[in-house]
Amino acid sequence: MPSEDTATGEAGARPSLEPVLDALVSILEPHYFLMILAPLAIIWLGAHGSLRRPASAAPAPPKKGEKRRDEEKFAEGLAASDAIRYPLMLGAVLVGLYYLLQWLQDPAILNKMLRGYMTVMSVAGLGQLAGDALDVVTSLAFPAMWADDRGAVYHIDPRRRCQYALDRDAGARVVLPGRKTPLPGRLDGWVPPAAGPWLWELRDLFAEEWTLRAVLCGNKLGEHEIRLNDLLRFVMAAAVALAYHLTGWNALSNLLSFAMCYFSFTLISPTSFGIGTAVLVSLFVYDVVMVFYTPYMITVAKAIDAPIKLTFETAKGASMLGLGDIIIPGMMMALALRFDLFMHYQRQIKLEPVQLLSESVAAPNDPTTLPTTTRTIAATTGHRRIKPTYMDTRGQWGNRFWTTPLGRLSPVPGAPEPASATAFPKPYFYASLAGYAGAMVVTMVVMLVFRHGQPALLYLVPGVTGALWLTGLARGEIKDMWAYTEDGSLDTEDVVVEVDGEGKVVEREKAEGNGAPKEGDPKAQDKEDKQRAPTGLKELFVLSITAQRLVESAS
Repeated sequence: MPSEDTATGEAGARPSLEPVLDALVSILEPHYFLMILAPLAIIWLGAHGSLRRPASAAPAPPKKGEKRRDEEKFAEGLAASDAIRYPLMLGAVLVGLYYLLQWLQDPAILNKMLRGYMTVMSVAGLGQLAGDALDVVTSLAFPAMWADDRGAVYHIDPRRRCQYALDRDAGARVVLPGRKTPLPGRLDGWVPPAAGPWLWELRDLFAEEWTLRAVLCGNKLGEHEIRLNDLLRFVMAAAVALAYHLTGWNALSNLLSFAMCYFSFTLISPTSFGIGTAVLVSLFVYDVVMVFYTPYMITVAKAIDAPIKLTFETAKGASMLGLGDIIIPGMMMALALRFDLFMHYQRQIKLEPVQLLSESVAAPNDPTTLPTTTRTIAATTGHRRIKPTYMDTRGQWGNRFWTTPLGRLSPVPGAPEPASATAFPKPYFYASLAGYAGAMVVTMVVMLVFRHGQPALLYLVPGVTGALWLTGLARGEIKDMWAYTEDGSLDTEDVVVEVDGEGKVVEREKAEGNGAPKEGDPKAQDKEDKQRAPTGLKELFVLSITAQRLVESAS
């Protein structure tokens, strides 16, 4: 809900062309411009942070000597009933805060309680944001590959501590003798060669993983893979949260609000476009009612000084935007980006012919004859879906940056798959970004013309959902949008389908499978660990950290 604290004048005045033009010019003022740019930035980051393996891609096989990791899943997927439950819940909380402020007569008491609560709750969001930011910085400083001005791609080998190029004709590696550091491009020439060993050690320190294992009385309490960035992000999150609790600075409040929005995008999924649209429409009605027909929204938003909104202050005035105006449409926009990734791998699925055997048994029609039967075996040809292997987008931004020449948006032709993992087509996500930006501009113009705080969802919901469904209509993919879901039902394996004369899938025949546990199943892994444990011995208490380099060197 954006509002302008310094706005004056009568609400509902009939606008003319001159006030509209003045409002368009005023949007370029810093606090208004930031109120449009900031949510777009955090939605872009949060949507990319929410990317994970789509159902149209197969899990990447584990490396040699490495266990398959458990895939991240959304902690909560919205259901159709949430379209009714969410407005009622939010309304009850908002009305309760309003009357609590009226009873206390002093918002400072409530602000202290909310600030302490939000400080603790924001550590997880800050840790997620700081950790992903550190991963991006690490990948930019120590990428796995880079390309020169001619488009030649060079690889960085941390084990042999060298840089090399691939000779495709000879099928061999050509080591670059002048490269003594793990730095890409011209950065290698900016440091003395004596610093090379230190930089290789620093690269290993950020890249390697440690296995943290805890055992109590023979029962494994947990086993986690941790890295240096995991430790640093917790320290950074705790430091920022503590600084905000002690100082209450507006800049730190905005940072905490950014972190909570980012964490929400990586934690919650609208499940499908249908459910997401229904939830957005219901909250659209809630926002309009609470802003235009009750005093609850604007009163609470102005009275509470806690990281539940973005506030931008300058000498000319101040503006604020509620986190709901970012998270609610942002969840739908993050879903659009994951749908883009799903469609990217869906187009790469191959159909492999397979032979299907069916057996039929026929008994004689004459009951007086001997009870003989006739068995007939028929062979038909089906097609099995072969999914492409998923390439994780995390940690690939540095590879994409260093293999993308100036003036281009995609890596050089011939760059390995890791460099282009983040360069998949994003038509739905870009359409939603355009819809959000246009809706925010309309919100600001209407607010400045009528001099009254506006329910941003009044404009954001039609802007975002309209842009998405119109894009699907223009691309002829409405059925794909409607059928897409993140409830896990699309994530099937070894599916045999029927195809028509043009090679298009007509109907799913059957899904082959067996009762064997999947590779990397945590329950199967725990059972295997118990079987490997020596009999007669029981670990009372164990807390160990195992470095990956030590395991590799020992093997």
